[in-house]
Amino acid sequence: MNTDRDHLSRAEINKDALQEGVEVTVQAVGRVTTIVIGAVGEVARTVGGLATELFEIRDSVRRARADHDVPSAPPGPTLVPPQPTVVDGDPEPPVTDL
Repeated sequence: MNTDRDHLSRAEINKDALQEGVEVTVQAVGRVTTIVIGAVGEVARTVGGLATELFEIRDSVRRARADHDVPSAPPGPTLVPPQPTVVDGDPEPPVTDL
């Protein structure tokens, strides 16, 4: 037997292997988490930029319409003149309020 070597039990070897496995797993999860967090941040920035662009387009359209539209009458009921009623081929005169 070699007395110069440290004697490690099977339990100690297994514990060291498990510890190393846990450490590398945690490091890998940390790296993946960093990647995912960065990607989510980039997506949020991109969507925010898209929303800003859409707001700017909407405002430009409103300004362009305001520059080119002729002012119109305010919205209200559409008045249609009454049509004469036809009785036996002779139209009746329209009723008017005085």
